[in-house]
Amino acid sequence: MTTTAPGDPRLFAPAHVTVIEPPKGWRMLDWREVWAYRELLWVLSARDVKVRYKQTVLGAGWALLRPLASMLIFTIVFGKLARMPSEGYPYAVFVYTGLLPWLFFSSVFTAAGNSLLGSANLVSKVYFPRLILPVAAAGSSVLDLLISAMLLLVLMAWYGITPTWALAFAPLAFAGLLMASLGCGILLAAVTVRWRDVTHVTPFLVQIWMYISPVVFPVSLVPVQWQWAMYLNPVTGIVEAFRGVFLGSPVNGPGLGISMLVSLALLAAAVVCFERVERRLADII
Repeated sequence: MTTTAPGDPRLFAPAHVTVIEPPKGWRMLDWREVWAYRELLWVLSARDVKVRYKQTVLGAGWALLRPLASMLIFTIVFGKLARMPSEGYPYAVFVYTGLLPWLFFSSVFTAAGNSLLGSANLVSKVYFPRLILPVAAAGSSVLDLLISAMLLLVLMAWYGITPTWALAFAPLAFAGLLMASLGCGILLAAVTVRWRDVTHVTPFLVQIWMYISPVVFPVSLVPVQWQWAMYLNPVTGIVEAFRGVFLGSPVNGPGLGISMLVSLALLAAAVVCFERVERRLADII
């Protein structure tokens, strides 16, 4: 039997000591750990929604004002002045169906990219799967998308456009949009932590990205031999999918497949890159 004298430090030592160290080498994302923190994901998403609409005059009305104002400006500039083709649909409805997924994508892309820097104090003090932060950034944007979609249905009724059976595929179109948005947003978050000046480039990148995506113009405006390059942009296939879902317009199946594959590859690469950054995140943030 081992005895200890009074004052021996072993009297105050814990029975078990757990040491948390970053793993070495390449590793897969622990989805079970992420799922275990799903309540934190919900709390952070709800926090973002409350902060966005807290002490505002219009409240959730801002979710309608932004796409509505953009639609009016684009309709005047591109629809009336530039005479941009709209595949036989009223240009206001045509451009709004492009703005619907684009505003969600740009919002998630920007919010997810800044999520780690915005929660630096939380990251440095408490352990949880850091991937939850950029994913939670999409929560408030989902609410904005739902509100904006209701306005689209009102516009369609105003112009006498009847929804088709394709509307049943709206959840699939949203799943593709979420995959593309999170893939680009998570990748931006990992890059932003390493190089802070990326935050200054992001607004210009978002603006350029919109004009190389078929938001204000149809893909048919691009020469046929170069349309394949358009679909390498994941937003292209998503925008066409949303127009097909709401307006019943034809969708380029191979092109949509290319955009979906690019979105999936971006999401996989983003998760791997994020996992590598996460190991030293608390030290470099």
